[in-house]
Amino acid sequence: MNDLQVSGVVKAYGPGATALDGLDLTIQGGQLAAVLGPSGCGKTTLLRVIAGFLRADAGTVTVAGRTLAGPGVHLPPERRRIGIVPQEGALFPHLSVARNVAFGLTGTDRGARANRVDEMLDLVGLGGYGDRMPHELSGGQQQRVALARALAPEPHLILLDEPFSALDSGLRGAVRAEVRAVLRDSGATALLVTHDQQEALSTADSVAVVRDGRVAQCAAPEDLYQRPADPWVASFVGDAVFVTGTADDRTATTPLGRIPLATSPKGLRKGLVLLRPEQFRLTDPDTATAHGTVTDVRFFGHDCMVIVAVDGLEQQIDIRAPGPIQVQPGGRVGIQVTGDATLHEVPA
Repeated sequence: MNDLQVSGVVKAYGPGATALDGLDLTIQGGQLAAVLGPSGCGKTTLLRVIAGFLRADAGTVTVAGRTLAGPGVHLPPERRRIGIVPQEGALFPHLSVARNVAFGLTGTDRGARANRVDEMLDLVGLGGYGDRMPHELSGGQQQRVALARALAPEPHLILLDEPFSALDSGLRGAVRAEVRAVLRDSGATALLVTHDQQEALSTADSVAVVRDGRVAQCAAPEDLYQRPADPWVASFVGDAVFVTGTADDRTATTPLGRIPLATSPKGLRKGLVLLRPEQFRLTDPDTATAHGTVTDVRFFGHDCMVIVAVDGLEQQIDIRAPGPIQVQPGGRVGIQVTGDATLHEVPA
């Protein structure tokens, strides 16, 4: 299998400028994984080290059991069998679609090369487009050609460097779904580098959240969102509401009432209880155990974010509700919590 293993990789650009600080990451063959993190966390440096554009200061990179980088080893990019889909596709403007896809197919005869190009264009849904020029394609079609070009030489690994960032929001979701389907059909192992939480959670089989040059947590999207490793990860991968609580036998006592716990650190009795805005329900104040005053309502079409100052809490909480709703700033509401929560240590 074409597994990717990154072990203890260090890369610094100078004193006090460490981009990767002993980073470890394992991606199973055939998976589409995402590397997610804020600007400056080391995402792009990691991609460039894996691709061979940068030499790591320490650590190893192995793909399909073959060491690409390590002590005394640094294979050049062209020998790594890694395909790259850059931002905005970066097609050669003077070459036709077919010649773009065939660019990496060196060492094969003309007939085999033409067959492979046709196969890749069919795979990405662009059969018959071989004679067109890049400027004759839409942005989404150009990205699919770039993916076909990366897949054509049958690489062990595909690297996608924020490939959807240049697309408008209406097109981005459709192209993401198409690329995901193509990668699954091809059986390729792929690594998507992005700063977009929604993109990572909705596209990847697993998501690695990078913080300060290390992987803070790597998990399936559902596990990452529902059981984050710490409050920072919880806040980074979605909207989070934290309230103080005291745990007692998988239940936390909080200012919002008693809330069942899915997980909590062993031995931790007091800490921060994590809830998501969609876990709250607005109810009749006369029948609720928690109450508050609406301070703002933000309408997004498919839902609303209702900001509520809760009685007994210093902070306001965000409540996601199907929109439109019949509440206004200044109105009194009852609050009900649904589902379970996780208990975390208070950050130092």
